[in-house]
Amino acid sequence: MKKSEFYSYFKSIPKAEIHIHIEAVISRNSIKKLYLKKNGKKFTDKALNELFSYSDLNGFIAAFLQVQDLFTEVSDFDLVFDDLKNYLLRNGVTHCEAFFAPSAFIKKGFSYAEMAANFEKNLQKIKDETGITVWLLGDVSRTFGLENAENNFKMFQANPFKGFIGIGLGGAESKGPSKDFGPVFDKAHKAGFHAVAHAGEDQSAQSIWDALEICHAERIGHGISAIEDEKLMELCAEKQIPFEVAPTSNVFTKKFVQKLSEHPFRPFFDKGMLVTVNTDDPLFFGVELLDEYWNLYKEMNFTEEELKKVIINSFKASFLKEEEKSAAIEAVEKAWTL
Repeated sequence: MKKSEFYSYFKSIPKAEIHIHIEAVISRNSIKKLYLKKNGKKFTDKALNELFSYSDLNGFIAAFLQVQDLFTEVSDFDLVFDDLKNYLLRNGVTHCEAFFAPSAFIKKGFSYAEMAANFEKNLQKIKDETGITVWLLGDVSRTFGLENAENNFKMFQANPFKGFIGIGLGGAESKGPSKDFGPVFDKAHKAGFHAVAHAGEDQSAQSIWDALEICHAERIGHGISAIEDEKLMELCAEKQIPFEVAPTSNVFTKKFVQKLSEHPFRPFFDKGMLVTVNTDDPLFFGVELLDEYWNLYKEMNFTEEELKKVIINSFKASFLKEEEKSAAIEAVEKAWTL
């Protein structure tokens, strides 16, 4: 299939995306608006290109923080959700489960209660305008330590909103081992929150074991170091533990994989693991969901039928109710004409 035909066809197939950070779906145009609002002058294209010229994980994190710093009030998130809506429409996504990270905004003095109200309003707006469901997972954030993570969890508990479904453990894996966050995940588990964790992104497979056994993670974000642990892969295949894999992001970090053709997504899939494809941070890695499906097709030799299974996996791995999953999978089958 030619690239243009591939993109046109796969856009028409309903898909879920379950590992994406809302702050990283913001468009360059929205960044320019926020910069002008905050600084009273234009953000030049040259400066914008320089912002995204990093070549390592530290450079990416620095750019991510710079973008977060442009937010001056809660209503700025309206731009983010407009960009998210357009992204989902461009990529044929009908259900999305996304992360938001409140820590930096709380440190800036934002009211979390106001953020929660804004998020609920915008999730409903997307649903009303497009029919797309977007649910959010709050990042307790391993970067700032256990006390901050527990404070975030308390905020989430005190300010529930429609569309909030649980917590995630994101941030710099090397600075916050999964095993350190058992206490906050115990509380979330008892409170009935869904729980997911970034693990095995740039640390050993032990991080994944800890996320599963100590943090009660229902899904693993990235998880690529599992390729080094046969027993772990067999367990995850047997129990159908979902992996939220983001190939371009994983190649960028260069910890376990150097190029797309060597990505463990293929061996994970061949072992029968429940792998899904996602983008992580679209703006920052210059990739969208259709691009990642193309990467599976072109660089990892996935057939069209195998890609259909990956699409179905995206719904199976979601937190939709069983009847909603069945309806979504039926919609995939109905749209599939190959």
